[in-house]
Amino acid sequence: MSAPESPAYTELFDHLKHTALLGSCAHLLGWDEQTYLPSQGAELRADQMAMLAGMVHERTTSPRVGELLSQLEADGGLGDETPVSANVREARRTYERATRLPQKLVEELSRVTTLSQQVWIEARHQKDFAQFLPWLEKVVALKREEATAVGYGDGSPYDALLDDYEPGMTAATVQEAFTPLRNELVQLVQQIAGSSRKPDRSIITRAYPVDAQRAFGRQAAEAIGFDFSAGRLDEAAHPFCSGIGPGDCRLTTRYDEHYFPQALFGTLHEAGHGLYEQGLNRDDFGTAMGHSASLGIHESQSRMWENSVGRSREFWQHFFAPAQRAFPTVLDGVTLDEFYRAINIVEPSFIRVEADEVTYNLHVMLRFELEQPLISGDLPVADVPVIWNETFEKFLGLTPTDDAVGCLQDVHWSAGLIGYFPTYSLGNMYAAQFFNAAQEELGDLDEQFARGEFAPLRDWLRTNIHQRGHQYQADRLLEVVTGETLSHKPLTDHLKHKFGQLYGFE
Repeated sequence: MSAPESPAYTELFDHLKHTALLGSCAHLLGWDEQTYLPSQGAELRADQMAMLAGMVHERTTSPRVGELLSQLEADGGLGDETPVSANVREARRTYERATRLPQKLVEELSRVTTLSQQVWIEARHQKDFAQFLPWLEKVVALKREEATAVGYGDGSPYDALLDDYEPGMTAATVQEAFTPLRNELVQLVQQIAGSSRKPDRSIITRAYPVDAQRAFGRQAAEAIGFDFSAGRLDEAAHPFCSGIGPGDCRLTTRYDEHYFPQALFGTLHEAGHGLYEQGLNRDDFGTAMGHSASLGIHESQSRMWENSVGRSREFWQHFFAPAQRAFPTVLDGVTLDEFYRAINIVEPSFIRVEADEVTYNLHVMLRFELEQPLISGDLPVADVPVIWNETFEKFLGLTPTDDAVGCLQDVHWSAGLIGYFPTYSLGNMYAAQFFNAAQEELGDLDEQFARGEFAPLRDWLRTNIHQRGHQYQADRLLEVVTGETLSHKPLTDHLKHKFGQLYGFE
């Protein structure tokens, strides 16, 4: 998209782009922090990140930005839902939010969360929440300050944080979407638990050499279209995707020799994020049109490639023979159907990122339940482990054996990403609806996957979602692409059909 002739728009476009360039430097340092930073470099990195956060904040809140936006809005002629109007709309939204935040708070949040993530890594390794407690208290206090500064009208403090990830969404609307989803999932889990069919879990817990996993994961990511000339794959304590900027997208995963799904599906998940980043229009970098519509939409891409594609039988019709070559002794004597059933085993488990398609959303809902009182002050930070375990037992019927598989398992709170978790389940719902729409337009996707053809789906997503950037808010994008509003039904219909067949009760 080229900028219009308006001098005010051209100046705004250039300002936004240069601000994004500065922000990309912070993204790169953040990626390095999670991958290669020496442990003694944490304090220096915290100072670096705080300085950059302050510089970005200064540019974002520059009075000149406000002047340009007011001029463009007064001039009119932006049109409805055009790329230019989207850039102005989202620049205004960002400006209004940023100007409510004191620069000192922005810098302190960046400094504290940088240090907090390093403490979290060690606390998780030591299975010791007490070690992380003072840092989580600092993070929560700062996020409460952020919510108060941003404001939340008649809603809850949590709304102010959620809105940063899923614009326009509130805790109430999330709860409205989650309640029927949870009811159906609980029933489905009970049906599966009562089935006499029991997949052979040992197939996925045998010794899969890490080097072979690394090569196989890269092969799978390349097959679905991730461009390694514009990205890379590394290891981190918690898998993530970092879109540094055009031509530079970094993925991470983690390996467990005795749990094959962790790295492979983690890689496919992050590659799904990476495909979104690589599919954005380069010329729009720094503007709404060069940015994802929301984190829920971003998660729809990662969850689609991980689950709708990667956990499908047809994907493994294509990839099972390469897997047998990559792990010859491990998969000797295992049939495709046995392997397919094993990687889709449904059973309540402790770790969210390793959870099956059915129970995964219960993990997300648990965190949503805890984050709201954590921010409102109704849940003291020191009580998190106890309340986590009680809620986990209520939601999944298990009591975590230690903090590492309990409240310390995710990086998000140490990074200040409170309000992020609901986007995972929203993403699952979006993904089911997008996938159905793609299937209607492209024909039998399953047959294409079985032939190793993933480009049609990738190109459809690129055209309909990636290259639209943030032209529309998430709910509007869903309507434009699918003709539907957000619903749990396509997701639960998919889960009932797939797992009804696998467990023999459809």
